Amino acid sequence: MKHLVSAGDLTREEILGLFRVAADLKHGWKVGRREAPLAGRSIALIFEKPSLRTRVTFEVGALQLGARGVYLAGGEIGLGTREAVPDVARNLSLWVDAIAARVYAHATVESLAAHAGIPVINGLSDAEHPCQALADFFTLWERGLDLGAIRVAWIGDGNNVCHSLLLTGALLGASMVVACPPGYEPAAAVQARVRRLGGRLDIVHDPRDAATGADVLYTDVWISMGQEAERVQRLEAFSRYQVNERLLGFAKPTALVMHCLPAHRGEEITDAVLDGPRSVALEQAENRLHAQKAVLFELLGASLDDA
Repeated sequence: MKHLVSAGDLTREEILGLFRVAADLKHGWKVGRREAPLAGRSIALIFEKPSLRTRVTFEVGALQLGARGVYLAGGEIGLGTREAVPDVARNLSLWVDAIAARVYAHATVESLAAHAGIPVINGLSDAEHPCQALADFFTLWERGLDLGAIRVAWIGDGNNVCHSLLLTGALLGASMVVACPPGYEPAAAVQARVRRLGGRLDIVHDPRDAATGADVLYTDVWISMGQEAERVQRLEAFSRYQVNERLLGFAKPTALVMHCLPAHRGEEITDAVLDGPRSVALEQAENRLHAQKAVLFELLGASLDDA
């Protein structure tokens, strides 16, 4: 790993290696191990979009590893407006040890990675959210599921989280199915890349077809940041795609429910399911911290012997 721009840039072995590192770091923190393998390092945190989980987990994760996060709001640096993205990347490379960026355009992360002399991590873009997908599959791996034998059903919009989940699932051998209204499918380029990676992917329009026999039901908001003007249209398009107790009944009796949060309760998911015993949404949220710590740990060249 040199950067983490797209989930599809990883290999199966790298992903499983990150899971082992995340598990070790998670266990170590919970039993009181407080070494600081990244002491003296600094991470630039560029945030064009507001955030709860991404900002807190990157800042706290850096702190727990002994590093320091330097928060940079999008308006402060004006990526591509006040200053060209390559110039920002080159300047930050002189001062910090890594960049984590939560941005609108995926091209911004790609440009940062192309021009920075330090690791760049995609903390979310309009095309992907690889840190979320790593935390999600780490959650399933930690629970002992056979990632090469599970059926993961995505119910809803074929968005950035969906893209990274499909790519990660392809690398790990999971069978992936997406249920969405016509016109809201994952990007054709992502579907093609999933299949080039050897992934098993089906696109359906009936959520019951996706949920039937699934080991995991995963949903996300129907209206992402920047799509507020489409609210009425999207609510109508997705009205049949709510993850509720009826839809969960089509899945396996042991099926888990996932949501990357924040949730629009009563829209894409009901309270009964999100707060129910099958939901692992809070485990996913916790594991954002540990998965991102593992990414920082690996990209900055730390050794497990130092942790």
